[in-house]
Amino acid sequence: MKKKIRIGNSGGYWGDDTDALRRQLTGGPLDYITADFLAEITMSILRKQQLKNPALGYAGDFLTQLQTCLPLIVKKKVKVITNAGGINPVGLGREIVKLAQKMGFDLKVGVVYGDDVSQRLYELTAAGEKFTNMETGEKFAGVMHRVTSANVYLGAEPVVAALSAGCEIIVTGRVTDTGITLAPMIHEFGWDMEDWDKMAAGIVAGHIIECGAQGSGGNITDWQEVPSFHNMGYPIIEMEPSGEFTVTKHKRTGGRIFEKSIKEQLVYEMGDPAQYISPDGVAFFNTIKVAEDGPDRVRVSGVRGGPAPEMFKVSMAYEDGWKAEGEVLISGPDVAAKAAAVEKVFWKKVGHKFAKTNTALVGAGSIWPDSLSAYSPQEVYLRFGVCDGDLAKINDFSKALPALILAGPSGMAVSTRGRPRPQQVVAYWPALMRRDGVTAKVLTLDTAGAESFGEIEFPVRGEVGEPVRSDVKRAKRGAYKAPAGALKEVQLRRLCYARSGDKGDTCNIGVLARSPKVYAWICAHLTSAVVKRFFKGKVFGKVTRYELDNLQGLNFLLEQSLGGGGTTSLLVDPQGKTMSQALLEMTVEVPSSLLRGLK
Repeated sequence: MKKKIRIGNSGGYWGDDTDALRRQLTGGPLDYITADFLAEITMSILRKQQLKNPALGYAGDFLTQLQTCLPLIVKKKVKVITNAGGINPVGLGREIVKLAQKMGFDLKVGVVYGDDVSQRLYELTAAGEKFTNMETGEKFAGVMHRVTSANVYLGAEPVVAALSAGCEIIVTGRVTDTGITLAPMIHEFGWDMEDWDKMAAGIVAGHIIECGAQGSGGNITDWQEVPSFHNMGYPIIEMEPSGEFTVTKHKRTGGRIFEKSIKEQLVYEMGDPAQYISPDGVAFFNTIKVAEDGPDRVRVSGVRGGPAPEMFKVSMAYEDGWKAEGEVLISGPDVAAKAAAVEKVFWKKVGHKFAKTNTALVGAGSIWPDSLSAYSPQEVYLRFGVCDGDLAKINDFSKALPALILAGPSGMAVSTRGRPRPQQVVAYWPALMRRDGVTAKVLTLDTAGAESFGEIEFPVRGEVGEPVRSDVKRAKRGAYKAPAGALKEVQLRRLCYARSGDKGDTCNIGVLARSPKVYAWICAHLTSAVVKRFFKGKVFGKVTRYELDNLQGLNFLLEQSLGGGGTTSLLVDPQGKTMSQALLEMTVEVPSSLLRGLK
């Protein structure tokens, strides 16, 4: 058994830096490289691609990368695992074999599929699957006939099978971001897939590196502490058989691996930290220990977990009407007054009521709460958006916007985007189904023409119900006693750093204290009610707070905050990426002694 394996990431989404794979291969020794290509809505985009050309349906960027990187992969004997297969992993697998044959390499390619259940929805519902929307509670019947894609989130097991078959490149359909990272650990160390603490350690490791450079200094609050964003070093996991691991990156690359970068990535897109659910197990994020272990090295230990759920998550996309968005440039003086006048006449000119509308002054703080947008810029983009099921109304909206350019206040200019183009809205529908309704398929292909095929069943092992939660008991703390000293007014970012992300129409904001004393203060003062009040007019649902004593942080879930989320949203920031930075602008009064030694 190896003492450790090194797993690097080379991509966090379809569209990420296409040079990252080459940099990981040339930067230093690695055993494995993973790349995540599939956001929740990507499957539907790939389905549209495939309808135009049945041979497509996968992320072509990966094949492009291989055209230059395959010689390095073969030479260095690095195994590559990616979910770039999308809805046509078999097609991508065969194209990789053709490429290897053309280059004269002997190569075995693994293909994992079986996640696509889009053609079985009527069969499955007849057998009792409800497919109720996990976020809204809506019934499935109203959208079933409009579903364009439906993919189960598979875990590591079929990827392990492909590795055991000797595959050097593995492409999958909808396998979880964490599953493609966990699989090499199970394969190399012989981990029992019911050793839940080890499964959780691999899940946490996968979560840290799944978003590429976001785990090595990208998007960090204290961005000034990152020496360079040029030639970004993507994160690497050095995993040990015990389940403890170190996060690092190649030398002489940009970015930075330190406690802040790892903690921020840990809280990214987090829900209940006591129940981080994956098909391979439940990871307890409230047990994780993080400590710096030298320059660009962070040690992660203490991860615990619980049994895998008896239900798989299904990510569906369905047609949900039409939308269009357009903008005009408005310049000063009196930008706000001009924008208000244009807004009023524009909506009157359109003359329709839409299912959803949005108006934003891009450049005047429109993405942040009203309390943070009280300044007057010299120019803005006045941005209008609509959603509706009636395409004729959307077309009328598109025609109305350009007509304003010569019939409004001075200093207006047409957007370089021209007339708004109607787009079909493909909405997201998350649901659950029983494990025993899914069969994963593993196909191996090699350049000599040999093929083999296998299947993996997922029997239900116990009662179907809520996944297990962490049993970690929080330390009892008495009433908060403020440190002595005069009060000082500061922005929250002086005390904390933060990161935010999206899950549908819910935004999560993870807030991390800069010291133990600050953590005690935010536990007492930064409540759900305070956050809800701060985002008045931006957050329309419940705000829930979770506490992470181990990371000295709080995680907030802000429901109904993203305009519907994903492609259905008309907001400038539909993924909530900016909301953490907005919260850090909050002004608070704290004892001055609390600020000593903070950096």
